[in-house]
Amino acid sequence: QLVESGGGWVQPGGSLRLSCTASGFTFSNFDMSWVRHTSGQGPEWVSAINGGGTDTYYAPSVQGRFTISRDNAKETVYLQMTDLQPEDTAVYYCHGIRTTTAYWGQGTQVTVSS
Repeated sequence: QLVESGGGWVQPGGSLRLSCTASGFTFSNFDMSWVRHTSGQGPEWVSAINGGGTDTYYAPSVQGRFTISRDNAKETVYLQMTDLQPEDTAVYYCHGIRTTTAYWGQGTQVTVSS
């Protein structure tokens, strides 16, 4: 199970940190990603981190503004988002995958507007 938190409303240029806490599986064995979904455009992959936390990847649209990290002792993955813009408005989901096993969170809404 994956449970996200930390979403909310923020003005353009603001920051938020999303958290996703895992339970029921060996978290450190799973690569984790954040995926966002907007009603008009469908899903967009945002960022990923490997199980050990040594490798990170970002979509060009968030590179330099978002930072993914994880704390395996706390079984939690984070997405620090800075300089948020209206186009970042979406439901953000965390996703864990290892070979053929995958988990999705329920999503957390991020709204960026003035």
